[in-house]
Amino acid sequence: MKKLFKVVLVALCVVFTANLAKAQSKIGYVYFNAVIDVMPEKAKLGKDLQDYQKTFVDRLQAMQTELQTKVKAYEAGRDKMTDAVRLQTEGELNDMNKRTQEYQNTAQQQVEQKNNELAKPLFDKVKAAVDAVAKEKGYGYIIDATQQVLVVMPAGDDITDAVKAKLGLGAPAAVKK
Repeated sequence: MKKLFKVVLVALCVVFTANLAKAQSKIGYVYFNAVIDVMPEKAKLGKDLQDYQKTFVDRLQAMQTELQTKVKAYEAGRDKMTDAVRLQTEGELNDMNKRTQEYQNTAQQQVEQKNNELAKPLFDKVKAAVDAVAKEKGYGYIIDATQQVLVVMPAGDDITDAVKAKLGLGAPAAVKK
């Protein structure tokens, strides 16, 4: 009976140890931006975003030029204006200035939204490659080292080059740390 009890106890210890070892996951890291920076799609994304942004910049410059012209005309003729005309013109100038600022804020938001929309497929592609490399190498967790402050970073746990290779990006470039 004592022998059976020892065998069961040893078996339980082996099972418990195996589960404990299985629960410990490897943690790796990747320089996400370093991967994206060498992708050929990034240049096209930058050009598309720049073209999109140019439409807003051109319109904003036209609005600002018109506002400056009207301000100069107002300043030049202010002394000759009646109080009612001066107040009306000041109100119009304030409205124009407000519309220009609102347009600038809206344009910034739309450009940011377009950037996110254009970059999503690129990020999804890199994410899929990171997932594949993590699975191949047995990592349970991968941290984006570009965004986090890591105090200790063992070189063996950096999967940036493996992700670049998975994406077919050729010879690994030096990683900016």
